Amino acid sequence: MVRNADASDYPRIIAVMKDWWGGRDLTHMLPRIFLEHFRDTSWVVEKDQALVGFLIGFFYHRTGATKAISISSVFIRTFWGMGVGAFLYGRFTMACRKNGRDVIRSCTSPANKASISFHKRLGFEIEKGDTKIDGISVALDYNRPGDSKVLLRSLGLIPRRYCCHLNTPGCFLYYFLSVSLHYRQIFFQA
Repeated sequence: MVRNADASDYPRIIAVMKDWWGGRDLTHMLPRIFLEHFRDTSWVVEKDQALVGFLIGFFYHRTGATKAISISSVFIRTFWGMGVGAFLYGRFTMACRKNGRDVIRSCTSPANKASISFHKRLGFEIEKGDTKIDGISVALDYNRPGDSKVLLRSLGLIPRRYCCHLNTPGCFLYYFLSVSLHYRQIFFQA
């Protein structure tokens, strides 16, 4: 089941973050206030009431800005490669399009090669940083000293094949066509 995230999801999201990020404690990057104020642009994916993935996003609100920011997009490793992350970005992209936003920004750790690869497959570009680590441009001390980040930007938003109409019950993504019918029935029933 996919639904908008809200403040009541905060404890269970925080509870899984360290495990989902390979032991790194990134809970400081997701304050509860994000779930209180960015409900319309944030989603959770659940299976049998268990949290499978989430995306917390918000729009950049400076005058004349056409940017949107994705804070977190993660999913349980059991579901890697099954399209949950692409599906969440597809939802966020549709919200961006509906609100006249044409750029999505995100960031990840230079150590998180899977995240960098995932974002690149979705069409994100790596922005120029202060230095390079393992051949990848990195912004040093991004959130605090010692916290380097790979800054990612998607111009033109996520490709439409990952998007579905937000109000379509039981929508399926093009991405899921290669995944078994059983899997689709588990996740995307109306």
